[in-house]
Amino acid sequence: MTNQIAIGLGLFILALVGLDYFLFDWSNLMFLLKKLADLIEYLAFWR
Repeated sequence: MTNQIAIGLGLFILALVGLDYFLFDWSNLMFLLKKLADLIEYLAFWR
């Protein structure tokens, strides 16, 4: 991954987070964070 691709991907993710804030009041981001926490807990169990 080149620096240009990494910067572009980072800006794209920040734009999506900003869009979620303005349009949906963090609901999508909170859903994804809860699912990520569940996944981490599930993987920690199998460790």
